[in-house]
Amino acid sequence: MSQLRSIKAPPLWGATVFLRSDAVHPSFLFSEVLTIANAVHQINEEILDREVRLIGDQGEQLGIMSVEQALEIAAERDMDLVKIAPGSNPPVCKIMDYGKFRFEQTKREKEAKKNQRVIEIKEIRMSPGIDTNDFNTKLKNAQKFLNDGDRVKVSVRFRGREMAHTEIGAVLLKDFAAKCAEIANMDKAPKLEGRNMSMFLSPKPQAPAKKPAKPKQPKAEDAPAAAE
Repeated sequence: MSQLRSIKAPPLWGATVFLRSDAVHPSFLFSEVLTIANAVHQINEEILDREVRLIGDQGEQLGIMSVEQALEIAAERDMDLVKIAPGSNPPVCKIMDYGKFRFEQTKREKEAKKNQRVIEIKEIRMSPGIDTNDFNTKLKNAQKFLNDGDRVKVSVRFRGREMAHTEIGAVLLKDFAAKCAEIANMDKAPKLEGRNMSMFLSPKPQAPAKKPAKPKQPKAEDAPAAAE
């Protein structure tokens, strides 16, 4: 029968680790599932591999060595040992200032989120018998949404006997799309689904503004002629 002996676990684990004496590769049995503070990389004493391929803080290849040697080199440079490729054989570790790395990574993520824009789908609803004023009002609203960078779904709702004249809705939607053609593309042509006929408009990508041309300087030989 296998015997178990306990060892002291690194402080980050917060649990007692048991080693099976008859196991070729030690098995770890935990009394509970633990949440490790660093969920992205294993660093320093968290790295339990016997050997690692080490990369220095300047990107230099330091070769394959024991994890103890790698930790010593990281300590000599007053830096951290970070496992960056756990799937390699042996795993690849790099010496770095992990606190600075995480700070810069978080900063980049915040900048990326700041530059992201969520594209919304706005909906414009009309009836086949819509009058000109209402049509123009809805057209202006759609153009505003498109200029703001949002997609627009334009729908016509048919009621009762209007279902017998769905071609009126198709003409209405195509006219609507034509009046938005300067700023939008029709993603999806008018399609009848149940009692609704819909189409989708997407804003056209805006071309970068052209820089004004610099005024031409008069040539040196033209200066006397201008003076005369």
